Amino acid sequence: MRIAIIDYEKCKPESCGKECEGFCPRVRAGDETVKFAENGKPVIDEESCIGCGLCAKKCPRNAVQIVNTPEQLEEKPLHRFGKNGFALFRLPFPVKGEVVGLLGQNGLGKSSALKILTGSIRLERDREGLVRMFRGTELQDYLEKMFSQKLKTVLKPQMLFSNGPFLSKRAKSAGGKTVCEVLQESDEKGMMKEVAEALELRPCLDGRIETLSGGELQRLAIASAALKKSDVYYFDEPSSFLDVRQRMNAAKLIRKLAQDAAVMVVEHDLSSLDFLADKIHIFYGEPGCYGIVSKPYGVRAGINAFLDGFIRGDNVRIHEPVDFSFSKGAEQVERYIEYPGLKKTLGEFSLSVSAGQIMRKEVIGVFGANGLGKTTFARILAGEIKPDAGETGGISISYKPQYLSSNFDGTVSELLESSIRLSEDFKSSVLRPLGLDRLFESSVRKLSGGEMQRLAIAVCLGKDADLFLLDEPSAYLDSMQRMVAAKIIGRAAEKTAAVVIDHDLLFLNCISCRAMLFTGEPGKSGFAKQLNLAEGMNEFLKSLGITFRKDEETGRPRANKPGSQKDAEQKAKGNYFLG
Repeated sequence: MRIAIIDYEKCKPESCGKECEGFCPRVRAGDETVKFAENGKPVIDEESCIGCGLCAKKCPRNAVQIVNTPEQLEEKPLHRFGKNGFALFRLPFPVKGEVVGLLGQNGLGKSSALKILTGSIRLERDREGLVRMFRGTELQDYLEKMFSQKLKTVLKPQMLFSNGPFLSKRAKSAGGKTVCEVLQESDEKGMMKEVAEALELRPCLDGRIETLSGGELQRLAIASAALKKSDVYYFDEPSSFLDVRQRMNAAKLIRKLAQDAAVMVVEHDLSSLDFLADKIHIFYGEPGCYGIVSKPYGVRAGINAFLDGFIRGDNVRIHEPVDFSFSKGAEQVERYIEYPGLKKTLGEFSLSVSAGQIMRKEVIGVFGANGLGKTTFARILAGEIKPDAGETGGISISYKPQYLSSNFDGTVSELLESSIRLSEDFKSSVLRPLGLDRLFESSVRKLSGGEMQRLAIAVCLGKDADLFLLDEPSAYLDSMQRMVAAKIIGRAAEKTAAVVIDHDLLFLNCISCRAMLFTGEPGKSGFAKQLNLAEGMNEFLKSLGITFRKDEETGRPRANKPGSQKDAEQKAKGNYFLG
């Protein structure tokens, strides 16, 4: 099946030569393969398209894509988002008593699938036809109940803003409300105190919505969904902005919901998914063009199949296998950057950092709970904050901050050209692997969170500096993009060095040569010291009561289920991290 996709936000027929129509061989032969609708926008007829790709190659704004689906795929799309819009094939299905995970690259329809299953997207197919389509499967009963309104669902959406969609219809009136008031409105189970305690929300119960940090808002959204009575709970990327302990606390709460209901979760943190899910559906296809949903797999088999890049059930290879043997360079002995002991007090919070050094060509992985001063340390290194004791001057730093925003009124290409020197080597080694080459004509103001993150990483690595400093570069990225980013950052560090702050332990394990561990009391005091990677991981995980082992098939570190035999054995030996 051939699919033609037009990004109508990029498409500007009034300012181009209508190359899509002019270069199409079928149009020249007299067919209407490409024609312009009454609104002035082009429409491509997929039935008569021969797949030459000239319209995509000639479009000056990269607004057109022509792709073929796998030969093995014989069914029609479940849903199309417009004539030349994204196509979704099949649906995942929730199972009562289980947590079903959805895993795949961004842009393959995971969030759309959740919206379809909650009834917020109206399908092109008629209801009776859709039910017949899934006759004899678990989805038949689900869809019949959903269409007859005999099924209650709750969705925790992906994007969270204090004035955004997380409170749904009450979003506009959310400003001025406290966390306690929002939870009270959601509390249909009479469990507000227990849920607030489980998600560590008690300290901010009196805080107003508009003052919350990203992590606090995420935990509030999870709590708000969990407090409602529902047959099925849907959580879209619940780990974003949360540290490792908070991710595990959220996972424990979500797993409890599955005791009496069905739960479905979209997640890119593979460590969290190991801990959280019972089964997994893999989404594959062409991002932004079409997505296909695999059959369900066990959590370990599903993650490994995704990393291997081969979906046996559909007999299709979706990408090359992910290699976890990242080159971290030979052991470095040359001291590149040294910093003295640092101290800083900000209000009631105090930070103390032991003296340390960064070796040439190495990546220091920084981890610890939120509120312990990791970002404060980064801002001290970057020169944005002056320490009370200790000096860090004399080095040039390229800094990617934790929270991203841009008032740049132009395209991605224009921002890159004004920020860094765009050599051919940089384009091939950084921009193309990050998928930014297809975003050159996109407005910076309209980029998604993942697109903005990839752009920020590229800008950081494109500058001449003694040290690259990246704060939470994995945020908003899917699991494959995280591996790509890890390799790119590692290669960039081979010329200088890098410090990376993140909460994805798999990402940090892949990229880091040594560790910098932050401990203390969140919001009150933080202490930081350098360790070798294994020591740092082991000490950190021990403080959380979580164990990781090395997967025999892929070599990736994976979280043990709490109370499992492996978990008990490793704790007894004091081996919390076997990476």
